[in-house]
Amino acid sequence: MSQSIPASARDDAARGPAPLRRKAAEKRALNRAAAGAERAPGGRRRLAILGATGSIGVNTVDVITALGGQERFVIAGLTAQRNAARLAAQAIALGAERAVVADEAAYPELKAALAGSGVEAAAGEAAAAEVAGDAQWVMAAVVGAAGLPSVLRAAESGADLALANKEALVCAGDLLLDAMAAGGGSLLPVDSEHNAIFQCLERDQSHAVERLILTASGGPFREWSLERMRAATPDQALKHPNWSMGAKISIDSASMANKGLEVIEAARLFGMSGEAIEVVVHPQSVVHSAVGYADGSVLAQLGAPDMRTPIAYALGWPERVPAPVERLDLPTLARLDFHAPDLERFPALRLAKEALAAGGAAPLIFNAANEVAVEAYLARKIGFLDIAATIEAALEAAEIPPPAALSDVFIADQAARRVALERVDALS
Repeated sequence: MSQSIPASARDDAARGPAPLRRKAAEKRALNRAAAGAERAPGGRRRLAILGATGSIGVNTVDVITALGGQERFVIAGLTAQRNAARLAAQAIALGAERAVVADEAAYPELKAALAGSGVEAAAGEAAAAEVAGDAQWVMAAVVGAAGLPSVLRAAESGADLALANKEALVCAGDLLLDAMAAGGGSLLPVDSEHNAIFQCLERDQSHAVERLILTASGGPFREWSLERMRAATPDQALKHPNWSMGAKISIDSASMANKGLEVIEAARLFGMSGEAIEVVVHPQSVVHSAVGYADGSVLAQLGAPDMRTPIAYALGWPERVPAPVERLDLPTLARLDFHAPDLERFPALRLAKEALAAGGAAPLIFNAANEVAVEAYLARKIGFLDIAATIEAALEAAEIPPPAALSDVFIADQAARRVALERVDALS
């Protein structure tokens, strides 16, 4: 049992995480695969990657290529924000039907790069959403709230949605879960922590789950004093000790805001309260997360710190497929360390749990304020510790009603950003 909760099952959440049984989910997945085999030449699955040029997107392309590329899959489309050169190279290598840049200013470059390749070039958010709705399996790896329309389009279409976009559940969790329930696809978490939990949830044992344990590397500043963190530069914050990631998520890891977002995401994915979700700092990043059961057992998922493992699991689910990753050699592991996070040095984690408990628009405000603060920090307008201070100020000052529709999400997001920007301006 490792199916995430759709809206139709949310009333059952009190019985434990993921109340829908995996058996039924697997049957739906196999039925969709069979139907897709009739539509796609040679029985190949139709895939789409939203955010193909980012870190997760590049790793997804790597996994697809290692599994046979266009001999095994039909690539319905790839999207990117503006990196036309990389997107074109990916699309040509995979034989994609379409490549889309959300930023229309990058369209001429993309069109020129794809000339004569047979890959259709397109631009704009509407074109990106069309790609999302034209595949059986969609990797949602667009960073930030900008990816919401495409993610919801994929969910509504009935695709299996490999979710690497935290903001979709944090900012619009009810909307996404409703869309998944209506479309009938499976929601497959790709974040390494949630994917690990997904793998550790035993079939038909949701009633026996006591807690979810999210591990955190602690980032590059896990042993730094507050005084030293106060002067930390973006270059230092970007040097993650274990993972190779994009700039935004690397800064989030350094502040542990990413772990806060993951707590909110886990609560919505698996139907658990914030009190039942534990965060443990694990510097080696070998244990990716774990599930604690009523009999005292703790089931954990281990592996090398490589995002291609959860990507491959999501792509192959409900089967396992080979991934081009380093194999974990247990005898070479000198030690595995675990300790509680320091909420004084990393207050973003505390603020995220408070936002989850408050409910309503609070998680959305947390996310929007964090995005504004990280952007300002990378531009060297504010200090590292000002990131959490900006989030806290926005949570205290913003009075925003819970969004009931996608348009409300963007209105609320902009309102939260305005409050956060006021705080950034005061600090600049």
